[in-house]
Order: sequence, then C-alpha cells, then structure tokens
Amino acid sequence: MVTGAQAYLPVDLSGLRVAITAGANGIGKVMADGFAACGAQVFVSDIDAAALAACGYRHMRADAGSVADMEAFVTEAVAQLGGLDVLVNNAGIAGPTKKVEDVTPEELDATLQIDLAAMFHTARKAVPALRANGGGAIINLSSAAGRFGFPLRSPYAAAKWGVIGFTKTLAIELGPDGIRVNAILPGLVDGPRIRSVIRNKAIAAGIGENEQTEKAVTTTSLRCFVTQYDIANMALYLASPFGTTISGQALAIDGDMQVLI
Repeated sequence: MVTGAQAYLPVDLSGLRVAITAGANGIGKVMADGFAACGAQVFVSDIDAAALAACGYRHMRADAGSVADMEAFVTEAVAQLGGLDVLVNNAGIAGPTKKVEDVTPEELDATLQIDLAAMFHTARKAVPALRANGGGAIINLSSAAGRFGFPLRSPYAAAKWGVIGFTKTLAIELGPDGIRVNAILPGLVDGPRIRSVIRNKAIAAGIGENEQTEKAVTTTSLRCFVTQYDIANMALYLASPFGTTISGQALAIDGDMQVLI
C-alpha cells in the first residue's frame, strides 16, 4: 500500500540555514536529514530530549505548547546558524479522537496551541531574520484534514484548516519582502503516527484495525499511503531555487485523497 519516494531530491542547498520544529523524530527528522544531505545547516527543536541527543544536529529542547519555548527556539536558531533562510513549522499532535461533545476544553486548547498557535509564534519571531536576508521561506505542515472535514477529529481539523488561512495570509503579507510561505498537506503518511490514528478510529467505530486501514486507503485515487520522503522532498523543493516563485499554496501530498473518514 505504500508507494512514493525512498530517497531525497538531489538539489543543492549548500549554506542554507534551516530551523525545523519537532525535527528529531518522524517527518521532522526525515526533513532535517534531507536538508542536511543537500548541504544545508540545520537547527531543530523537539520535546523529546533523548531524540534530540541522538539526532546529530544543533538543537534545543522546546515544547510547541509553550509560547516562550517557540520564541526562544527561533532566537537560538538565528544565533546558532548566523541567520535564517528557512523555517519549517512541523510540530503537531493528533489531538483527541472523540465526538465533539466529548472533547474537553483542555484537549481543544492543547491541539490548537501546538498545531496552529505555535506556528504563529515561530513565524512572528522568524520574519525579521528572513527579511534581513532579503527573503526566505516558511513551510507550514498542515494536513489532508486542512481541506476536508474529519469526523471524530474536530480539534485537529480546525487547527489544520487554520494553518491554511494563516499560510495564505502570510504569503500576501510577506511577499513584498521576498518571503515565500507555503503549506504542505500530508495525507496518509506511513508510520507509527498514522497507525495510531487508524487504531483509535477503528476503536471509535467499533471495527477492526485492518478494516479501518482498508477504508482509509480506498479514499485515495492511488490507493496508497505516502512516505515521509515524499513530504521531505516537497519541503526541499520549496526551499530550493526551483521554488522561488511558489507562494501561498496548500500542496497536498496524499495520493489524490478524496475524503477523510
């Protein structure tokens, strides 16, 4: 069921200074590895101290749920890298899998803070550094849930739709400064996170995990999961010279998903 890239796009990003939130695990780590493989300097944050210690990049521990941590991350990235060319807002959580009436205020607040507000705070701090370069790129991770309704995942969908509005607004606001802003919308990205989501959806629906997996895959025209490399390669493309006229876009990497279930 998994098709897609298993290697990185061969682009030259030598000297590019890149900050990635949640960059020590999962998609963030694959993106960090991709930027490094293409010659970029990388600085990452993560909440997982052990993963940070093993990631091989300059880093700091930061909680995307903390405004102060997100601001400090950008400040430290600029200091460590000697400036900033690319900000990748990757941090996110799945949020609860519940009917809307069962979602607690605390669950809603945490999901919106980590999946949306954290991007606002990092971007706000990063813009002066990007502007000082004469331009740069901000890449926000949204989701297929940022263009479809997603039953039982209302906090997550609300946040990811918000990311699209934030991205398009920033693209207009920052375009005159040469700062490109785009969103990547992953679909079913193979890995532990989507397997956990499928498991929770299956439990909520009262069906087996295999049945829920089959239902999920049939929502894509290509009948597939995508890979973390597919997501990383889009980030590399957007940060490269090939992406210099691409801004304000919500780019779905999802095997042509038609609906979320």
